[in-house]
Amino acid sequence: MKHEDFEVKVLGKGTVKSPFKQSFRDNGLVYEFVKDTDRILYDTSLENFLCCQKSGDKPVSFEKAGPREFLFFEPAKTKVAIVTCGGLCPGLNNVIRSIVNHLYYRYSVNRIIGIQYGYEGFIPKYNHPVIDLTPEMVDAIHLTGGTILGSSRGNQDIGQIVDTLEILNVNILFCIGGDGTLRGANAIHEEITRRNLKISIAGIPKTIDNDINLIEKSFGFETAFSIANDIIRSAHNEAIGAYNGISLLKLMGRESGFIAAHAALSIQEVNFVLIPEMSFDLYGSQGFLKVLRKRLEARHHALVVVAEGAGQDFFENEAKEIDASGNVKNKDIGLYLKEKISEEFKSKAFPFSLRYIDPSYIIRSAPANANDSKFCSLLAQNAVHAAMAGKTDFVIGNWNNQFTLLPIPVAVTKRKKIDVEGELWWNVLEATGQPIVMKN
Repeated sequence: MKHEDFEVKVLGKGTVKSPFKQSFRDNGLVYEFVKDTDRILYDTSLENFLCCQKSGDKPVSFEKAGPREFLFFEPAKTKVAIVTCGGLCPGLNNVIRSIVNHLYYRYSVNRIIGIQYGYEGFIPKYNHPVIDLTPEMVDAIHLTGGTILGSSRGNQDIGQIVDTLEILNVNILFCIGGDGTLRGANAIHEEITRRNLKISIAGIPKTIDNDINLIEKSFGFETAFSIANDIIRSAHNEAIGAYNGISLLKLMGRESGFIAAHAALSIQEVNFVLIPEMSFDLYGSQGFLKVLRKRLEARHHALVVVAEGAGQDFFENEAKEIDASGNVKNKDIGLYLKEKISEEFKSKAFPFSLRYIDPSYIIRSAPANANDSKFCSLLAQNAVHAAMAGKTDFVIGNWNNQFTLLPIPVAVTKRKKIDVEGELWWNVLEATGQPIVMKN
């Protein structure tokens, strides 16, 4: 990684004095504006510090998020649009509400609109009307899951999107979504740049899978594994309620197994966690089915949590399907494992009772829990601060417990995944007692 890759773009020099006031006490400054030179280190280890000190290289760092003393946009003349894209995720309404309230009450921006049903809301042929967003309208939306703006997947014509932004006289667009949404936001920014327009594109990372690169946590993730915790507890009761009882629970995690891993660690009743980052065999002396049988013979119950993207190599000879966003559709590993477990144990006349549980859509549409709700508000507030200061083509990040500004191109270079040689996965192995590998 290069230091220059982490430089956030800006539309121009801020000349408008922020409406925020600084407060002073006798013992010094209580609150101060963030400067562009304020940075958050990527690697805070002593080893990296000594290495940079020896080489004279500037350490890689993120721009710190927060309110700036001077704004690029004059609040009274600023119009803002908000769009939500991709699948549902706990906290979407919290983010919308916080953006609206922060713009209205802190910056006195009162022209805020919502674009309905994702990026297709910009496309004339769909004829989706925009929604005027006011503090009164969004007052209680955080109490429910989903998004009041609706959402959609799929690529849309970037030229038409920017045409609509021009027609609507939008100055700032907040794009709330995951990897695909952020790629779209970057494409919109590039078209805006080509047209020499002064429109800020601000990303707020939304992925229930917590898989956005260089961002420690995305909103909705904590709510997801917290709800999964309750489901695991019930699934465990199902498993121990029958002789050789098996509960097979499928959780979200298309390319990364963070929800499955954290949910398992949160309750420590899970015996096997299967994730996309770790391949496994079904058959053979080291395969999953053999290990599962050993577990049942020893304890007479087992609880298996599988991320939706695990075991996709079992389907490599099958035709691939593409979803509206251009992603390869995962085959249903949960139903596949259910079938293979049943086939194996029936063929060997081994008694068992199997329960299969897939709560994915229930989890996705749930309202945010308390900590996620707080996190959503802080993400939104920091996104508003940066956008009003003229920052663009950025996504709000979180690193070392501080909020950062991250250029979108860096955030979408790759997916964040579990390091199977790292501390998180070793903690999972210790909690479950499963073999380090289930490969022959």
